[in-house]
Amino acid sequence: MTGRIIRGVGGFYYIFVEGSGVYECRARGIFRKEKNKPLVGDLVEISVTEEEQKKGSLDQILERRNQLIRPAVANVDQALVVFACTGPVPNLNLLDRFLIYMDRQNIDTLICFNKTDLVDEAEQERLTGIYRSCGCRVLPISVKEGIGLEELQRELEGKTTVVAGPSGVGKSSLTNYLQPEAQMEVGEISRKIERGKQTTRHTQLVWIRRDTYFLDTPGFSSLYLNEVPVSELKEHFPEFRQHADTCFYPDCMHVSEPKCGVKDALAAGEIPESRYESYLQILQELRDQKRY
Repeated sequence: MTGRIIRGVGGFYYIFVEGSGVYECRARGIFRKEKNKPLVGDLVEISVTEEEQKKGSLDQILERRNQLIRPAVANVDQALVVFACTGPVPNLNLLDRFLIYMDRQNIDTLICFNKTDLVDEAEQERLTGIYRSCGCRVLPISVKEGIGLEELQRELEGKTTVVAGPSGVGKSSLTNYLQPEAQMEVGEISRKIERGKQTTRHTQLVWIRRDTYFLDTPGFSSLYLNEVPVSELKEHFPEFRQHADTCFYPDCMHVSEPKCGVKDALAAGEIPESRYESYLQILQELRDQKRY
């Protein structure tokens, strides 16, 4: 029987099989021996040992299309990163780090700024403008007021989307909107592991409709990019590229070099200051790390 891992807790894996429900499975010892840990989102083969109790054995992990380390998920088509316009005030440096991380995995990202009902139109335009200017897909929404949610559903259709963002930005409310019966599978798990349904402690996959899945993940407050080579960081800021051709030095890092096209564009207001500040901060972190 083929299904997808929707959650893994305490050595148990919960496998959703369309038309049959959720099975609680233990993974075969060979996975541990080969250091091949099953991930949420994995397509797997299972053997049912107790149909009435919905229990079985996880026998095989099918080939992965991709794999992320943080969050630890597999087989995703796109990422949805959710930040609030306010409450909490968006940490744009954290958002920039997430975009770099996903860019390195070649995974397309959609940015949602939630709680648009709490800010004026000028603030909405400021936030969306920063990221649209660098080529990102951006969608302002309000889960509370139902603004932008139909368009978001169209963006998710037929895809497996990993959703991430800080705590308190409305990810759980968004999940409840997208799939009011999301507890269809989560409820079965909650009864078994005696955990609450509302707080996301573990990554879990939510079935929305056929071929459309939503990977809900715990909130994060930091993201380190230790694996990014110093010389490659600038390549993950697409708005820099169109101006880098005018830099005097071919290997310009856009920091202290003279005749820098990127800094000229920054001074002219063509590159958002917050993006450039994020670049400088992350660059310094990478350089400091390299020294040690």
